[in-house]
Amino acid sequence: MQWVTILLIGIAANIDNLAISVSYGLKLKRIPILYNFIISLISIVFAFVSISAGSFLSHYFSQSMANFTGGFLITALGIWFIMPSPVCVKNKSMQKEDVRPAILSVEKEQIITLKESSFLGFLLALNCLAIGFGAGITGFSPFFTSISIGVFSLISISLGIKIGNKIGSTLFGKYSTIIAGLLLIIIGIYEMFF
Repeated sequence: MQWVTILLIGIAANIDNLAISVSYGLKLKRIPILYNFIISLISIVFAFVSISAGSFLSHYFSQSMANFTGGFLITALGIWFIMPSPVCVKNKSMQKEDVRPAILSVEKEQIITLKESSFLGFLLALNCLAIGFGAGITGFSPFFTSISIGVFSLISISLGIKIGNKIGSTLFGKYSTIIAGLLLIIIGIYEMFF
């Protein structure tokens, strides 16, 4: 069952990636596979560090306490995703609608640059820190969980770019954090009580 949870963590950590890449697809932007791989690699590194930190701290807790603490953190993060404060709503809105698209908003350029891809990778990887820390405390493998996050990052960005003109940015842009939050809450509750 842990493998299923690892896959779900990878999906939850990358729903925002899908939403953002859809919006880039609508703007006729293209992320080459090499740059997509770089973004995924950055996510893997960030996730591995945060999961390893959580795993290190888990040695000072009993297994049941570690599972409950990690599950609680993941659940709390999911709740924060769904019910952020007004300040967070403003910041998240600016981050998704103003900052990230602005980075790549040179309309005449069809392909983003390496510098833009790397910066985008760091922005997206920030989503993995809290998720990874909670997963590490719960006892998930830093290697396999970070690989899961990186693989789903690669998939979500490629998929989002391709379907950008068909689905529309508002669908995922509006509900991505809610979907990710609900998924994290389910994972967290499972880890706390099962």
